[in-house]
Amino acid sequence: MGNLPTNEVNARQGFVLDTSAREAMEYDVVIVGAGPAGLSAAIRLKQLAAEAAREVSVCVLEKGSEVGAHILSGAVIDPVGINKLFPDWQERGAPLETKVTADRFLVLTPTSAFPLPNIALPPLMKNHGNYIASLGNVSRWLAEQAEALGVEVYAGFAAAEILFDENGAVKGVATGDMGISKSTEKKGAWEAGLELHAKYTLLAEGVRGSLSKAMISHFELDKNSDYQKYGIGIKELWQIDPAKYKAGYVQHTLGYPLDNNTGGGSWMYHFGDNYVSIGFVVHLNYQNPHLSPYDEFQRFKMHPAIRKTLEGGKRVSYGARAITEGGYQSVPDLVFNGGALIGCAAGFVNVPRIKGSHNAMETGMMAAEAAFAALGEGRANDKLDAYQAAYKGSRTQKELAKVRNVKPLLSRFGTVLGTMLGGVDMWMRTLGIGLPFTLGHGKPDYATLKKASECATIDYPKPDNVVSFDKLSSVFLSATNHGEDQPVHLTLKNESVPVEINLRDYDEPAQRYCPAGVYEIVEEDGKPRLQINSQNCVHCKTCDIKDPSQNINWVVPEGGGGPNYPNM
Repeated sequence: MGNLPTNEVNARQGFVLDTSAREAMEYDVVIVGAGPAGLSAAIRLKQLAAEAAREVSVCVLEKGSEVGAHILSGAVIDPVGINKLFPDWQERGAPLETKVTADRFLVLTPTSAFPLPNIALPPLMKNHGNYIASLGNVSRWLAEQAEALGVEVYAGFAAAEILFDENGAVKGVATGDMGISKSTEKKGAWEAGLELHAKYTLLAEGVRGSLSKAMISHFELDKNSDYQKYGIGIKELWQIDPAKYKAGYVQHTLGYPLDNNTGGGSWMYHFGDNYVSIGFVVHLNYQNPHLSPYDEFQRFKMHPAIRKTLEGGKRVSYGARAITEGGYQSVPDLVFNGGALIGCAAGFVNVPRIKGSHNAMETGMMAAEAAFAALGEGRANDKLDAYQAAYKGSRTQKELAKVRNVKPLLSRFGTVLGTMLGGVDMWMRTLGIGLPFTLGHGKPDYATLKKASECATIDYPKPDNVVSFDKLSSVFLSATNHGEDQPVHLTLKNESVPVEINLRDYDEPAQRYCPAGVYEIVEEDGKPRLQINSQNCVHCKTCDIKDPSQNINWVVPEGGGGPNYPNM
């Protein structure tokens, strides 16, 4: 296979100016992304090396300013993954803070809330034995464990490019240059990127990672799988009135404010020091280009059943992140010459459970075990077929197989009937009599939008600054920061498309699907123009997914940029 012109996008945007000035570092395994998957893989490699009295060099790159800075999740965590990695995690002080004590599921109408009886929910939907925690803090703890084992963890370094050997196999990654101006010139503080060479490179970038996206395309890893599907999860962390706090309380909702044809729902988790994690998911196969996931979330919080918990509290943080929702049938081939996809880079989220970190950890460990065995055989830069084989028939694959028809049923039949049919399907599989087929997803999310002229506009209420807020004040709480004078990392393949196609046909939906106010249409010399406020970007990747023309390509900014999430 020929070499991929990996520099093309980055060089054109000014991220890579002089490859000859790079220094190179050699490792056995390089891992891109310090989330649960990447850190679990690193830890497992070092555990195996210690057991075998062998040396294995492992490096983890993280584009956030620190480990956990870009990690955002609900999160109710199934401990099955951490139990395998560290059976003594409680003695080690892992920050799984609050055990679930109560589980509630509500259906919302505009003014009321109707509880679903827990007995009607399939067993896998229940949260008994799970823990509420900050996944960012769990990742920080995992990084401490990894470093104690000898893993080199480098935060603030964005992997911008895949490196190939003469045979077309992946031989590592390179970080982007630092100190490049918006006009693509070297500034006084310019530093060339680093090359990190490895016998195996594991991509653990999370949802829609830029390198993972490139490798899936280059190696055609998705040729035998269905389209990947996505949602956008928008989250706030609140510290509420202690009188309203219920440690371990878990609540999910369906229904209002979304209509029956728009999938999604909410979560509310009580944990820690009177904290409430509250968030809203909108499935990105929605049809109305006038819809704004951010404003749906704000409208949701004004519902009387939700507002009563938040009033009198303080909003502490805000963030957003895309979620993989394709499930079982959308998982691509996991291995390629020289590396593998792990965690949400491949998409192991269980949509009905709203959980994926446990599967991310397990797939990270499976890939690590395959890489360790290959290194022991003197191999390098080939396919880790043992990882692919381990996934087939694994607990993770079986879990995803049980719920594989839920997302397609929601897409085909809407929230009400789709939820009922999905529940029936899950119960049948629980009882061992599941339907003997797998439904397809139909079309990618960017292709589901209708023309703006065919859809009703949506009149969103103004923020009350008590429980609902505007986008810019929310972005401020995310502590997002990008250097002003650097190349824009939200790149357009064709600069005319936003106005000539997206504005004309869809009223430029980027103005609304972005939860951070990055995109806006402005008038210039009496003509509309798309303005990209890249400094606001919280790295959610929604634009890369939902743009109906697939004209936006998200590439990494300078390392250390983006949000800095505390306790998220």
